[in-house]
Amino acid sequence: MIKVIFFGTPAIALKSLEYLYNSDNIEVCAVVTQPDKPAGRGHKLTMSPIKQFALEHNLPVFQPKSIRKEPEIQEAIKAFSPDFFVTFAFGQILSQEVLDIPKYETINLHASLLPKYRGANPIQRAIINGDKQTGICTMITELGLDCGDVCLKEIIDIPEDMTCVDLFNVISEKSPELIEKTLTGLVNNTLVPTPQGEEGVCMANKLTKEETQIDWTKSAAEIHNLVRGIYKFPSAYFVYEGKIIKVMETRVAEGTGKAGEFISADKNGIKIACGKDCILLVKVKPEGKGEMFARDWYNGLKNHIK
Repeated sequence: MIKVIFFGTPAIALKSLEYLYNSDNIEVCAVVTQPDKPAGRGHKLTMSPIKQFALEHNLPVFQPKSIRKEPEIQEAIKAFSPDFFVTFAFGQILSQEVLDIPKYETINLHASLLPKYRGANPIQRAIINGDKQTGICTMITELGLDCGDVCLKEIIDIPEDMTCVDLFNVISEKSPELIEKTLTGLVNNTLVPTPQGEEGVCMANKLTKEETQIDWTKSAAEIHNLVRGIYKFPSAYFVYEGKIIKVMETRVAEGTGKAGEFISADKNGIKIACGKDCILLVKVKPEGKGEMFARDWYNGLKNHIK
């Protein structure tokens, strides 16, 4: 049995933990996840999906604020004599002292085809940039940012209307088997990691607030990619009469006009002119309200969109 300690926090990593836990080849000894955080309207402390699974299956749980600065937790996980650490969207940077603990390596699941999209938001960036393909890969974690040798890769297609949530789900489904193949391949010496090199390196930097606001002077295709690339995380938006209107679903449409100008409204949605072509707003979420069809929001307005 390959002894593993799993590092992860959000739901995208849950299927991988579950898969490894149920594997005949893997023993998950413990879980390391982020501290509980306030969530919801009541700001109630909420555990991560990874912690919840661990508690339900009687797995030891460690929740360091910063594992690099907590030697007592480092010593506690060292006592399990793990063969590997597996990290998947853990949310903290590991120090060399931590990386040196497992017998073999720390294996990270990264949601891109490295060296493309190193960094925090590879899923969102791939869609925002209009890529037709992305993927997942397992890599050996080093101190640099997502720069370690790549073990295995799998390509994932991005259809033109796929949202980041859709892509999260695909990656969540495809990652578990790739992780297990990596672990067994490294132990059996049937897998030889490949250095990334520097050709094709690009960063997937964390999104800024300014990037999430729609710029109507951009092309309709660019706006459509932004909307689906940050769908619900945190959502593209524009401001109308002092209120934030989140845009949940769009289509690229034919037409011309001054950027940001209202063109038409019908049962399909609201058409707005962009720098190139038009964008059809299909669903929106006005400030203080729930998600609705754009035409219903428009029908409740006293004035036309400006």
